[in-house]
Amino acid sequence: MNKILVVVMALGLAACSNQDNLEAWMDESTRDLKASIDPIPQMTPYEPATYDVTSLLDPFNSAKIVPVGRGHSGAGGPDFKARELRNNIMERYSLESMNMIGVLNLNNQIMAAILVDGLVRQVKLGDYIGVDFGVVTQITDNEVTIKEVVEDRNGEWVERINTLKLQVKEGA
Repeated sequence: MNKILVVVMALGLAACSNQDNLEAWMDESTRDLKASIDPIPQMTPYEPATYDVTSLLDPFNSAKIVPVGRGHSGAGGPDFKARELRNNIMERYSLESMNMIGVLNLNNQIMAAILVDGLVRQVKLGDYIGVDFGVVTQITDNEVTIKEVVEDRNGEWVERINTLKLQVKEGA
């Protein structure tokens, strides 16, 4: 037991002497060091931005929801008045709500059978269909091709081609 006590005391004395050397080395190493901290940058005063909403379109205005030009015939756009006069039931439904279920050939005139709102309707070449001023341009055994006139983000009227594919039930 005495031997252990002597060893512990010897280690303690050795540690103390090493600590003195360590402190002397630290003092010598840090003698020429100077702290260099950048000064705090000057704060610029807050200037509120001017926001004038009088020239902007109100996001809750119905003109924002319904594109400008609806209700009258615009340049390059569809004829709205003619659409009202046609009163075609197939122009009241979107193409997404329609399903092509077959093709008919009556008196050498090809017609497509379209299921919409639970009723079967017939369309032929040149018929108006869909809410985007669509006109049937081609009918094949598998699809109906429709040329639509839609308004793009810039308010310009552009044509796009859309199709209704034949929908068949399994096992039919």
